[in-house]
Amino acid sequence: MRGWQAHHIAVDRLGESFGRIPAGDRVRLAKKTSNLFRPRDASISGLDVSGLDGVIEIDINALTADVQGMCTYEHLVAETLPRGLMPYVVPQLKTITLGGAVTGLGIESTSFRSGLPHESVLEMDILTGSGQIITATPDNDHADLFDAFPNSYGSLGYATRLKIKLEKVPAGAALRHIRMADAASAVKTIEAIADSGEWDGVRVDGLDGTAFSPDEIYLTLANFTNDVQRRPSDYTGQQIYYKSIQRRETDAMTMEQYIWRWDTDWFWCSGAFGAQNRWLRRIWPRRWRRSDVYHRLVALDEKIGLSRLIDRIKKVPGRERVIQDVEVPVGRLPEFLEWFDAEVGMRPVWLCPLRTTRAWPVYPLEPGATYVNAGFWGTVEVPADAEPGSVNRRIEEAVQRMGGHKSLYSEAFYDQDTFEQMYGGETLAAARSRYDPDGRLSTLYEKAVRNS
Repeated sequence: MRGWQAHHIAVDRLGESFGRIPAGDRVRLAKKTSNLFRPRDASISGLDVSGLDGVIEIDINALTADVQGMCTYEHLVAETLPRGLMPYVVPQLKTITLGGAVTGLGIESTSFRSGLPHESVLEMDILTGSGQIITATPDNDHADLFDAFPNSYGSLGYATRLKIKLEKVPAGAALRHIRMADAASAVKTIEAIADSGEWDGVRVDGLDGTAFSPDEIYLTLANFTNDVQRRPSDYTGQQIYYKSIQRRETDAMTMEQYIWRWDTDWFWCSGAFGAQNRWLRRIWPRRWRRSDVYHRLVALDEKIGLSRLIDRIKKVPGRERVIQDVEVPVGRLPEFLEWFDAEVGMRPVWLCPLRTTRAWPVYPLEPGATYVNAGFWGTVEVPADAEPGSVNRRIEEAVQRMGGHKSLYSEAFYDQDTFEQMYGGETLAAARSRYDPDGRLSTLYEKAVRNS
């Protein structure tokens, strides 16, 4: 717990670092780690965010927390769970920060009932491009900034403090892995659960899915409960969570284990590093079996080119990274998965239903409508003369055609006119003219597509 005095000192230090950046220079955060999968311009001056990575205060009576923008969900949950509380939505990877999830749209299994992380935010202190700290709420003079901030990825500023709502939670989660015959069956079940909040007479608190193949799709239904009858499973050791989905009809975990069930193996992507090999796993330190370690290994490989060397030895003509999360209307999910299998051919695919409670201009989903986030992460072989990003471009076109949207944490290839239409260009421009009149921050298009 940071406390208010330490928080104010850190904010002052941030402001001083902003003042040291020469006028006219572009500004961004000086962060050592990132969950983004796109390059960043190393020439842009960085802000000092030291001391802005903790929890300031938790009000157990009001069920709220004041949290610093650089605080990871790992640290946030470590403070709330002992008090029987958790944020409404906890993204699945430990090192995602609260500020990052709000400005970059996190998601998890509670999103079918609680929306996206920014929908449980009550107010934010935001360092804008003009160097001011603005307190924005849904109904004060800076409501325009509050509304435009989600999905802005730092193009409107950086949150130094967020007041969020918390919910009471019991000690554990009981899971049911329900096998669906096909995507159409999954759609019917998702819609029924989203409407009723239950399945087969049991309340559903968390809902996500894993599509291993067209006829092997599992929906995982979590019931948050103190009544966990069996010994809780632990997937931070030798057992691998996603593989258990195919083997077990039911499971039980502590709430902490449930929240971080995907992090140990980065969903299923740890297999690329050998971490799922049973012999290597025995000697791989448990503390290094986590998503941020794998992310650093990816960055190291990009630097030294080991995978490129292996591809040359195997005579692979070309390879494209396909790391994306997209939202499609629930009724279009079968169509999207069929298209995806034919055009991309990557499995498993993570499925996470969501509903938003209101319109958000920079990521415009229909309020109250059910969408499904489809997450897929890996690489595909392409011809040697393939246009850069050719597979990702086809995914963008397909998602747009089906009435969906693509998250912007990874590579994007939209032309600027299309991008501005899809991601609230007019709203962002109006906010920038008010809060960053000198253009000290990169625009969303520059960040997401031009990687600046």
